[in-house]
Amino acid sequence: MWQPRLCFYQRLSVSLVAVFFAVITLFVLASSQLQTSVKNEGEQRLHLNLAKHLVNDNPLLKKGVYDYEALSNLFNTLMVLGPNFEFYFIDSTGKILTHSAQKDDIVTNKINLEPVAKLLNNSEQLPIFGTDPKSKERTKIFSVAPVFTDNAMQGFLYVIIGGSQYDTIVDSLHRNQGVQQFAMIILSGTLFLLLALLVLFRVFTLPLKRLSDDMDSFRKSGFNLQASKVELLAWKSDSRNEIERLGVSFNDMLKHINSQWEQITQTDNQRKNLLADLSHDLRTPLANLQGFTETLAIKGDSLHPDDRKKFIDICLKNLNNLKRLIDQIFELAHLDSGHIKLKNEAFLPSELIHDIAAKFFIKAKQKEINLKVQTDVLDTYLNTDIEKLERVLTNLIDNAIRHTDSGGDVLIKLIQHLDKVKISVCDTGIGIAEDELPYIFDARYQASNNKRDATAHVGLGLAISRKLINLLNSKMNVASELGKGTTFSFELEAMSQGRHAL
Repeated sequence: MWQPRLCFYQRLSVSLVAVFFAVITLFVLASSQLQTSVKNEGEQRLHLNLAKHLVNDNPLLKKGVYDYEALSNLFNTLMVLGPNFEFYFIDSTGKILTHSAQKDDIVTNKINLEPVAKLLNNSEQLPIFGTDPKSKERTKIFSVAPVFTDNAMQGFLYVIIGGSQYDTIVDSLHRNQGVQQFAMIILSGTLFLLLALLVLFRVFTLPLKRLSDDMDSFRKSGFNLQASKVELLAWKSDSRNEIERLGVSFNDMLKHINSQWEQITQTDNQRKNLLADLSHDLRTPLANLQGFTETLAIKGDSLHPDDRKKFIDICLKNLNNLKRLIDQIFELAHLDSGHIKLKNEAFLPSELIHDIAAKFFIKAKQKEINLKVQTDVLDTYLNTDIEKLERVLTNLIDNAIRHTDSGGDVLIKLIQHLDKVKISVCDTGIGIAEDELPYIFDARYQASNNKRDATAHVGLGLAISRKLINLLNSKMNVASELGKGTTFSFELEAMSQGRHAL
């Protein structure tokens, strides 16, 4: 079944017009009905005793009716004095005996006595409508009084209030030009009010339509802000208008989705580049390993023992490099997965620093580098994952020694400030160019002054270290100057004495 596709404003306008005219119609009908009811009740209550007074004050009626022609003449005289009334004399069964109307105008000769009895017994519940002898369907308000002769009821004086002459005058007044002009003014004012409401609705719903159009464009573009060409409107965040606040939320949502989209695109490109670079890095040790193992397999017996040992050492070296690279790749992937669980425990950072530094004393001595530990934090505890912290410090110290020339210094510092413990690894090495500092934590990035040694390095160490530090609710900071050295530092929250006692 076909359904019209109307926008929100159109549906609202159609609904408003329908409801508006329904309300106006009901109001006019109810107002007219109420006005008629109040008018009838007022007139009937005002003339309630009219028939009774006529019976009591007129000798012809007071002594009983025997001359119906004289009574008809009396009724005609009364109608001249009060054209708003019609007079009927009926017997005790409701039959009309005489009246003030023209004979041809009478369509029924009997009055229903049930309303008559109701009015005589209870005159509080007004208006009460009775039979109109000039109409088979129409009823009218009336006044009625019994007529007695020698204490015997002869009949009733039945007076219609608002007769046919009154109805004719009222109908002509309704067709009067002044009344029509008044009705036109009321109608014009009503239409103007409706038009003003439609304009107001248009003003109120236009921002919602623009917001809806932007949402449709954004959805059809595949939730790509650049492709959708949506212009972010300047919505007011402090407005009391719900649409304004909805627009602010929509803009924030678009910016957030666009930021995530760009981040996903950037991450995807980095992942592709990383896979390409790692494939090359994996291929090199694998090719060396394959070449030397094939040589050993083909010429094993004919090789000199020294050459055979040299080839085996090279194979082992490539195997270690390959294992180191694969371990770093798996570690980085594990960190990116977001499923890392920390195993926090309380420990003294000064002891950990000395233990880690001890592992590098021999390597530093071989390069004639002065490796020192400086700390004023002796009895302060940390509550964090000691294994991951050790992994970070190992990477930083190894990098510092590798990029420092003979005679240089590598310093590991522990400083406490209030509730924070700052750990720094400083070297007097070759340093990093300022324009390269923002990229050194990217996976697979190697600075232009990178130094190589006997161990293969693929630029994953700092990327892993920063992710581990982020997991420990800290931030890796770096300061460097070419030719003077580099300092990596981060802060961890110290345990309070009370918590450590527990």
